[in-house]
Amino acid sequence: MASEVKLPRLGQGMEAGTINKWLKSEGDTVSKGEPLFEIDTDKVTQEVESDYEGVLLKIVLPQGEAPVGQTIAYIGKAGEEVQDTVVEDGGAPQSAEKPAEAHERDPERKEGREAAAAVAESQVPGGAEAVPGTGSTNGRVKASPLARRLAKERGIDLSTLQGSGPDGRIIARDVEQAPERAAAPAAVPAGDIESVPLTNIRKTIAQRLTAAWEAPVFQLTVSADMTRANELVARARELNPDVRITVTDVLAKVCAQALMRHRDVNVQYTDDALLKFPTANVGIAVAAPQGLVVPVLRSVERQSLVEIASARGDIVGRARENKLAMQDLADGTFTISNLGMYGIEQFVAVINPPQAAILAVGATLDTPVARGGEVVVRPMMTMTLTVDHRAVDGAEGADFLRTVKQFLEEPALAL
Repeated sequence: MASEVKLPRLGQGMEAGTINKWLKSEGDTVSKGEPLFEIDTDKVTQEVESDYEGVLLKIVLPQGEAPVGQTIAYIGKAGEEVQDTVVEDGGAPQSAEKPAEAHERDPERKEGREAAAAVAESQVPGGAEAVPGTGSTNGRVKASPLARRLAKERGIDLSTLQGSGPDGRIIARDVEQAPERAAAPAAVPAGDIESVPLTNIRKTIAQRLTAAWEAPVFQLTVSADMTRANELVARARELNPDVRITVTDVLAKVCAQALMRHRDVNVQYTDDALLKFPTANVGIAVAAPQGLVVPVLRSVERQSLVEIASARGDIVGRARENKLAMQDLADGTFTISNLGMYGIEQFVAVINPPQAAILAVGATLDTPVARGGEVVVRPMMTMTLTVDHRAVDGAEGADFLRTVKQFLEEPALAL
């Protein structure tokens, strides 16, 4: 019997995902553990491996959104027959039987009518004639969910279309052929404005940052003399030419050590308690092609500078190649956002809920400073700590930031 491939739950809180593309075609042989399809969740886009081996007999959902647990394909033995099903984007699989037969077996089936429409949509030949004047009822346009989504994305007014589906229902094919028919009048000249649909990741970024602004936060700013930290980076690169060690690696290390000294900052706020963590899992904000992501380096306080650099290089590289897995983004307790490479001298970062603090790091600049009664030039770097005041008090945040500054100016204290 063929095995059902269901949309997996890739992380806590995941309720749905969007299939971007299949990496195998119907009829291809599939091995267990082999990448099968690419899915876009609210956090990452990643490849999903097959839990079965055999032949990919049928792809139920070629593309589109589906809830966790929905059947999206079948894998079995070559030549094995599977139930013919069709899926509308965002819907459940429907049996490809005649509506009347389905109704006779289960007259109370809520989805029977939609199943029939979905089957009819899949069977309408490319040259089917539209039924004029039957695309709406009582002022409401009759259209499939997929057709409505496509029309919204393309700015097409459904009321101007004629449906070729059952009872004049507008189906996806009608919308796809809309350029040859009637499109909604443009409010501005074509080409002046580009409408870019929001990806799941961009929607999540918006939701999380909006939630972050609801938290009462405060900022603390200091500047650190990076003379010895820069010397440490240069020396470490000489000793380990195969690993590119950066200031970000030093920052991750000193912040992790400071978090272990100031456990009250290594926390998350909940309505009932403060969660205090025994280890420092440091997130690194990365500007990836798909949007801002924060992959996590785990137990950084226990790692050497070389180990941190290797792990950071791997996870940042995968972030920029859009190859992160859900676990790469989980369990962070603190975040570093470094815009120094863009020449930004100072900025304020938005906290990454449910974490209680984030460190914004600017560029290192040669700056005149007073030392021993004289004015000297030193490489100075400005850092701003944003803190959730519900979880961390001002004195605790200040004490933590002072320790970070001390560790950067005397790195031997943190290594």
